[in-house]
Amino acid sequence: LQGIFVLGLPYALLHSGYSGLFLIVLAAALCCYTGKILIACLYEENEDGQLIRARDTYEDIANACCKKVSPRLGGIVINVTQVTELIMTCILYLVVSGNLLSHSFSYVPVTEKTWSIIAFLTLLPCVFIKTLKIVSKLSQLCSLVHFIIIFVVMTYCLTQIHQWSWAKFRLSLEFEDFLVSMGVIIFSYTSQIFLPTLEGSMKNPGEFRCMLNWTHFFACVLKTTFALSAFLTWGEETREVVTDNLPSFLQTLVNLCLLTKALLSYPLPFFAATEIVYACISRGNYFNHTSPLFALCVRSLFLLLTLLMAMFIPHFALLMGLTGSVTGAAMTFLLPSLFHLKLKWNKLSFFEKCADISVFILGFLCSLAGIVCSIKGLLKVFGEG
Repeated sequence: LQGIFVLGLPYALLHSGYSGLFLIVLAAALCCYTGKILIACLYEENEDGQLIRARDTYEDIANACCKKVSPRLGGIVINVTQVTELIMTCILYLVVSGNLLSHSFSYVPVTEKTWSIIAFLTLLPCVFIKTLKIVSKLSQLCSLVHFIIIFVVMTYCLTQIHQWSWAKFRLSLEFEDFLVSMGVIIFSYTSQIFLPTLEGSMKNPGEFRCMLNWTHFFACVLKTTFALSAFLTWGEETREVVTDNLPSFLQTLVNLCLLTKALLSYPLPFFAATEIVYACISRGNYFNHTSPLFALCVRSLFLLLTLLMAMFIPHFALLMGLTGSVTGAAMTFLLPSLFHLKLKWNKLSFFEKCADISVFILGFLCSLAGIVCSIKGLLKVFGEG
């Protein structure tokens, strides 16, 4: 919930003004809600009226919804969507790592792509990750580095508090700029793709809803405080990644922390994607999927694929925006609300049905707006080329 997207929130406020503050709170509430209804789809009541976990994954939920059409159709759609989003996330971390290394060591005559390859070499041990425990330890380190970055930026902003002025906020908005801001804010909260695995791994799954409430509440407070402090400090000069506004002596330190964070963030989507791919392959009888060597080969091929795509796909950022608008909105808003309506229709109150339908419509509009903006950006770039 506190990923690299957070660093773009002050820039989002620049283009969304007071409505951006409202969006940060609204996005937290909506993503928390869709997380809960997604997990609710994992459970069914038994004959005694007790809730039992009838499904284990996002794929199982999709298959249950589409079983009358095709037993596997829903799962295939979900797996393709999940792997696409995860692989694009992994590639983004490689691209970001190369960019940060290039800026941090600009005096070294090495191209950005070469720096990405160097970053890739540090990620080779990922092929030996077999359990979520290792990933969770790396994620803890990632969180620690993230809070160091936030602390440095916040501390600097507080030293400039005498310059803060609410007059810096916009009252009039450009519609396209607002849509971009909305995308950054909403997708800074997305975590639904990991929630079924997370809930299933908890010692006490009954605490899941409480955990989701508190994490989204604190994420909302931290995002609002950080975005507001940074925007009030730099105003109209706020850059897309707010760390670029820092003085040079702090910028190098923060860039190295961001590099560490990007590298530590890679294992989570990498592990999740390879587990999905491995599970799909192992259902067939064509390979000896119990062999550790086979699992190692799957992870190695996936790792290599992310490097090749990071090296050779032009205009990756725009393609990432396009993919995120489709897969991100689908996994976060469209599918959870659709599945909840399908599986729980007879047990939902009128208010709950209205809430699910509203979330679905909002998700569809967000997705459509993001697709239009991304395609316009791609056409502009290719037109200039």
